[in-house]
Amino acid sequence: MWGTIRNKLSGPLTGAKFQNADLEPPGPPLHPRPDVEPKLLARFTGGVTGPNPYDVLGLERDCTPDQIQAAYRWLARQLHPDLNPGDPRAVERTQELNAAYAVLSSPTRRRDLDASLDRAARPADANLRTNSGQNPPLRQDVAVRPLDLIQGVALEVLIQDPSNPHGPERLKLIVPPGTAPGTRLRRLRPGVDGGIVEVRLKAQGDSRFQVRGSDLRCDLRISLTRAEQGGSERVTGPTGSTLFVTIPARVKRGQILRLPGEGLPRTQGGRGDLLVRVQYQPKVQIRRIPPGH
Repeated sequence: MWGTIRNKLSGPLTGAKFQNADLEPPGPPLHPRPDVEPKLLARFTGGVTGPNPYDVLGLERDCTPDQIQAAYRWLARQLHPDLNPGDPRAVERTQELNAAYAVLSSPTRRRDLDASLDRAARPADANLRTNSGQNPPLRQDVAVRPLDLIQGVALEVLIQDPSNPHGPERLKLIVPPGTAPGTRLRRLRPGVDGGIVEVRLKAQGDSRFQVRGSDLRCDLRISLTRAEQGGSERVTGPTGSTLFVTIPARVKRGQILRLPGEGLPRTQGGRGDLLVRVQYQPKVQIRRIPPGH
């Protein structure tokens, strides 16, 4: 049995366009449609008898209202019919997305949905414990860029398990914007009775940033004049934005300057800090000493 995970970004969200894209599509601000059909809405409030709104938005049940809104806006842009003119199911998926958001954004509907899921999960949990020897959870760590945790990303999980008669499995995971490192995403495996795949997200450093928990660290090389006199220097943040850091006069080599709120998302909310390590090379001169001196 083996599993691989890769980024699944296509169309208008690939490459630099995705990195710099707003979470809202072109035009007026994006809001959920108020005219969700009652029959469709009823399907999404039926718990196990209908589609699971959490799965539609790619979220865990303990997600916050901000994460629900962020995931909805991100997916609404990705699935918008105007951006998928050749996809006949684009309109249908958008309607399902609106219905899922209408349920989870309403405290009353979400509470009723959670109660229904809890009632259905009790026998399912007992069955999973009974069959745990046959289908233990499949756990996988995946390294994602700091940008992916901050802005969100779609992942595709590929699993090849000879015991699954349905062949290779493909699961789509949505990492909502503002997801903290260490977050675990759990999904049921299609075609595997009681099978679960659990993905743990790990922040991956690169040539620019090193990961320190929820903080990021980068190096800033400055001139001797700037080190002596102080001033302001520009650094590039993890999202590509330009940030300004104040250099104190007579700064020391290796001194850490902190930019609050420019690091990785935190579990308790907000973001960590960007730690800027000052680097410069002192000027060293060597001259020959004449004899007798």
